[in-house]
Amino acid sequence: MAVVCARFCIHGRVQGVFFRASTRTQALQLGLTGYAKNLADGSVEVIACGDATAVDALHRWLHDGPPSTRVDRVECAETPPHAAEGFLTF
Repeated sequence: MAVVCARFCIHGRVQGVFFRASTRTQALQLGLTGYAKNLADGSVEVIACGDATAVDALHRWLHDGPPSTRVDRVECAETPPHAAEGFLTF
């Protein structure tokens, strides 16, 4: 299995609404590693690494997020593989 990594930047009402925690749950269910963190501009950055199919599934999920969010835009870019264990939020 080739590991791919992607960086997502999610814009909308995504801070203070359990977006990072829900993303972590979703990522762990998909077997991904990485992190989700709040950015100063009100967006959330997600780095996800793992099987390409799983990263794509998380990408699709990020467009909706958990019920309490409003996702306006998701930016995506490939990123070099990260050495990470688990999925962190901060």
